[in-house]
Amino acid sequence: MARKPRAAASEDAPPETAAPRPPRRPRKAASDTPATESARAPHAAEADGTSAREARPATARKPRPKKVVADTKAVVAAEATPAPDAPATDGPRPNRATRRAALKPATVANKAAASAPAPPNRAGRRAALKPVTTADEPAPPNRAARRAAARASGELVDANPAPAPEPKPARERPAVEAAPSAKDRRPRPPKDKTPKDTSVKALRPDLLPSKAEILAFIASHPGSGKREVARHFGIGGGAKVALKRLLKELAEEGEVEKKHRKLVRSGDLPPVLVLSVVERDRDGDLVAQPAEWDETTGDAPRIFVAAQKQPRNARIRVPAPAVGDRVLARISGSPGSYTARVLKVLERRPESMLGIVRHTGAEWRLEPISKKEREAVLDPQTLAGAKDGDLVRAALTRTGPRLHPRVEVVEIVGSMTGEKAVSMLAIHAHAIPHVFPAAVLAEAEEAPVRISREDREDWRDLPLVTIDPPDAKDHDDAVHAAPDDDASNPGGFVCTVAIADVGLYVRPGTALDHEARLRGNSVYFPDRVVPMLPERISNDLCSLREGLDRPALAVRMVFDSEGRKRTHSFHRILMRSAAKLSYAAAQAAFDAGADPVGDDLGAPVLRPLWDAYQVLARGRAAREPLALELPERKVLVGPDGQIERIMTAVTLEANRLIEEFMIQANVAAAETLEKQKSPLVYRIHDAPSLAKLESLREFLGSIEVSLPKQGNLRPSHFNQILTRLKETEHGRIIHEVVLRSQSQAEYSPANIGHFGLNLRRYAHFTSPIRRYADLIVHRGLIRALGLGDGALPDGIEAELPEISAEISATERRAMAAERETIDRLVAYWLADRIGATFTGRIAGVTRSGLFVKLDETGADGFIPIGTIGADYYVHDEGRHALVGRNSGETHRLGDQVEVKLVEVAPVAGALRFQLLSEGSVGKSRPRPGGRPDKGFRGFKGNRPGPRGSKGGRRR
Repeated sequence: MARKPRAAASEDAPPETAAPRPPRRPRKAASDTPATESARAPHAAEADGTSAREARPATARKPRPKKVVADTKAVVAAEATPAPDAPATDGPRPNRATRRAALKPATVANKAAASAPAPPNRAGRRAALKPVTTADEPAPPNRAARRAAARASGELVDANPAPAPEPKPARERPAVEAAPSAKDRRPRPPKDKTPKDTSVKALRPDLLPSKAEILAFIASHPGSGKREVARHFGIGGGAKVALKRLLKELAEEGEVEKKHRKLVRSGDLPPVLVLSVVERDRDGDLVAQPAEWDETTGDAPRIFVAAQKQPRNARIRVPAPAVGDRVLARISGSPGSYTARVLKVLERRPESMLGIVRHTGAEWRLEPISKKEREAVLDPQTLAGAKDGDLVRAALTRTGPRLHPRVEVVEIVGSMTGEKAVSMLAIHAHAIPHVFPAAVLAEAEEAPVRISREDREDWRDLPLVTIDPPDAKDHDDAVHAAPDDDASNPGGFVCTVAIADVGLYVRPGTALDHEARLRGNSVYFPDRVVPMLPERISNDLCSLREGLDRPALAVRMVFDSEGRKRTHSFHRILMRSAAKLSYAAAQAAFDAGADPVGDDLGAPVLRPLWDAYQVLARGRAAREPLALELPERKVLVGPDGQIERIMTAVTLEANRLIEEFMIQANVAAAETLEKQKSPLVYRIHDAPSLAKLESLREFLGSIEVSLPKQGNLRPSHFNQILTRLKETEHGRIIHEVVLRSQSQAEYSPANIGHFGLNLRRYAHFTSPIRRYADLIVHRGLIRALGLGDGALPDGIEAELPEISAEISATERRAMAAERETIDRLVAYWLADRIGATFTGRIAGVTRSGLFVKLDETGADGFIPIGTIGADYYVHDEGRHALVGRNSGETHRLGDQVEVKLVEVAPVAGALRFQLLSEGSVGKSRPRPGGRPDKGFRGFKGNRPGPRGSKGGRRR
């Protein structure tokens, strides 16, 4: 709204129209009356239109804090010319408001109203200046209205009439500059198409923890989520967006996983998990595995089930779990050292148990074949025809932590009256297939005897020889060597390895192929062999018998004088073995230069083989594979099934010759298939894990030997340690300790190299009769090189990971069965020598006692910790020793000991010894703050404890 113009007297209006209007009473205004006039009586002030309060002297009331606004122009004029009516006063000095009021001049509207009192405020002064209307007609409110009224009455005539007023234009808005034309427009800079940095570093990096800190927190606080992480590191507000992005990056990198809105490190188990109790370890402790596990991620972790004591007044008592139970447990620890505490036993499954029926007086018992199981009571009503000494499979009907399990016979396996039946224990305990189906035997019998020579090279004139153990039943490899006649390769050799062509008879998709894959490999016991293929194939058609024509797949390799392979080539041939030799016969010929067969074999055949091995040995020394020497126990069983003797097999140079020839052939097969980009199954061996290396480093430190801490350890580092300790007291045991630190070799379609052999690529090619992995490599070579029928089928690539896992598992099964059979046979051999003394070395130290390996037979026995002296022994895991808490007596891994045989369990293959020799005294004490896991409570202070109790269990 436009501001109202100040009122003024019109030049044409009469004098009386300029009379002021009565002033409006102000709301709150300071008095304009001088101090001398405000001292008048109250009634005089009211007559003038001023209140009594305003009429009081300014010095008589407390000045208002509110600032009085005065007319600036009037104040300036008053300061220039003092008011003539303002008398001097001798009273107290007036305040600021009074002084300003005294300086204000009297307001007059015109000469006639000069004596009119001034209005109290500005509004009143404006009203006094407004003209007064006549009595008949009210005054117009403003000058424009008065002029309009004068024109209408004819009193005012304009000499130059103004044009009609134009309508008021609309309110103008700020002008906007017009957009420049295309010609005048400046070229815009090119748009930055670089993607914005949306990484976590661009979003409040100063407020975020590092990835390592987050992983450490998740590891120490299992079951935490994003909220717990933010609370722990004090992250709030907008920084939570950056934290979310950081956790997403960790998930994409595979460092963490999200399970049920909780964060766990990749590979870690959740804090609470359902487990299946699978077995007892050799210490008698329960071992469990996750009830649900994705096999594609690797083997299921082994979880130690901790024994927990429950108070007598506990409201809820958790029953003790047993093998076969499913339990809900709380998980702690890290990969490789998980521990479970049982929260609830979910269900109990009937457990199958394999054992020998024993009749003792009026009671029937079942003697388990596993060391990890307890003897069970057998109900006479459930014998199902079993007799004393029969091997049976039984099902549990009652179990408990303190009671003997009660079982009933489910199946009678057979009689176990002789040692020859010992291998049957391992076959049934590990569920090894040992009976061929009828369809498989039929295919083997229908295999053709005559061989087509159209697609084969005739190498029958090449004097290939087989060198095997004397009791070998199948001969699947033959070797030959000759000096290289190439002038560019002086001192070099041409080495030939011929392998039985199993792919000719075992075609993909047949019944023979399915059974071979199921078995995975042959299993060798002292008294029998469980073959992968029927004897018609393994011992006849594919056995490289002396003087018979046999199909083979051969590789010819050329080596220089330093043992480096220059070239190689594969051939599908027809061969004829010139001789069948044992390792001992070949070694005798090498040592004495004698001819074990005839004058035509020694010089032209065996001597070049020996010379070629010397060349290959130089290449092996330059490669520096892991040089472990582990003597092998060998049990000789007579025709009647009785054990004749137990010996330690001696490794000859003839053994190493065949081993090196086979290694080079395997390397050539892997290189060829890799070059042809053909699918294959590698034989891989990973480097030792950090945990095993740390354990080995602690043991070596206890004997003042250091292991390099660099990350890129090679087999040569271990060889240096073996050489250094060769002539010391630890020379024999150090090989086993180093072996325990190594990873286990396995099969895989993905190549990571072979650490033990120090090779970049390696595959099994030389034993297709007894290993399914070798048969796959044979088929791959036939397909890649176009060598005829029996090639690897198309689409096999998708199955290779599963096949590799299967044959790796069957290999571990065969190794366990063979080892247990040897243990049982040795126990049978020593059963009548109870009370005899033996010498041996400590081969293992656990929280439960000592394992001792005898020098005479290589048998392993156990010494319980409760029978060692009278001190309290603690397990020093770092030094692999049991140390007396009071005396400091130490029994360490590798120590020479004397023991007495006190108990034999032939069926379980277990021996128990009594320690006769004393340990090293005063050399060491248990380390404070160390890791004493368990001890024997023989003495606690000066108070003797119960003999035979383990006690001192500390998890």
